[in-house]
Amino acid sequence: MNLAELGWNTFFEDKFGSYKQNGLIPARISQQHKTIYLALCEHGEITAEVAGRVHHGAAGPADYPTVGDWVAISYLPDERKGIIQALLPRKSAFVRNVAGEETARQVVASNIDTIFIVNGLDGDYNLRRIERYLAMAWESGAVPVIILNKADLCENIDEKVSEVESPAIGVPVHAISATRGQGLDIIRAYLSPGTTAALLGSSGVGKSCIINKLLGEERLRVNEVREWDSRGRHTTTYRQMLVLPEGGIIIDTPGMRLIKLWGDEDSVGRAFEDIEELGALCRFRDCEHMSEPGCAVQVALVNGSLDRKRYESYLKLKKELRYLEARQAMKPSAFEKMRWKQIAIYQKHVKGKK
Repeated sequence: MNLAELGWNTFFEDKFGSYKQNGLIPARISQQHKTIYLALCEHGEITAEVAGRVHHGAAGPADYPTVGDWVAISYLPDERKGIIQALLPRKSAFVRNVAGEETARQVVASNIDTIFIVNGLDGDYNLRRIERYLAMAWESGAVPVIILNKADLCENIDEKVSEVESPAIGVPVHAISATRGQGLDIIRAYLSPGTTAALLGSSGVGKSCIINKLLGEERLRVNEVREWDSRGRHTTTYRQMLVLPEGGIIIDTPGMRLIKLWGDEDSVGRAFEDIEELGALCRFRDCEHMSEPGCAVQVALVNGSLDRKRYESYLKLKKELRYLEARQAMKPSAFEKMRWKQIAIYQKHVKGKK
């Protein structure tokens, strides 16, 4: 298997030198099923699992391999199996906060050149969700592209495209219909041999349908969406990387209706450049754009040049990231408190035995 067609380049070659000297070979993770991986390497597709040293060195979910990662493996030819000895540095990564109450960094897909943010032009159309995905996409290091699928179900396509283009400053916006095969050449133009794209969006937006059309076969299962709210069931239940017949690599991900941000406020600023530019005109440099005198953002809200829903979305995402930052700052002190509590319990137990 040609590694260059899998995205191997000088960036990863430079990071691999010491592993090569130790007899390891590079492989790219194509699927993950809990603790078992599928990987692509010079020997083709193999199964792989993480070595003990990787387990011991992992501080959280982000330190384990994920789909799109390049890893250094020791290859066992008799078993067509690899032992993952190290994870190579990532060139880019789409990251979110894990679901639930825990605060931890989770890498959804890595080493991506282009992120296709897919939204349906049916009842599932949601401009605020697109803004959230954009903030995360800019944080990833990849280039975002917005795909408005199901154009065949929309009567005012130009209006919707214009509505998305307005807040998505500088980001390409394309309307397509995957079921009718319309606009797929637009997507193919972003996928040259060796490049990687990821499809991100909620369930039912047509990600699997798009990939099937690009593959030229019905390889991924597609479910119908509910008629009354246009929401789909989770057709894709795990992330996987596929090599397209005409070159290029695409990563399919399960639908994410609610995605928790991970990053800093700069990523929000990139997704809301219009508001950030207004903020630069405020009287005070630390203006919160709430009720401070001389706030250019508040002036824009009053005169109607700034959409209030967009402004509220901006404040919501900024607040979410500040909360994340506060939670992260608390973790070391909380851990220390727990450690001393465990020591106290142990000492009490020892004294009780005496």
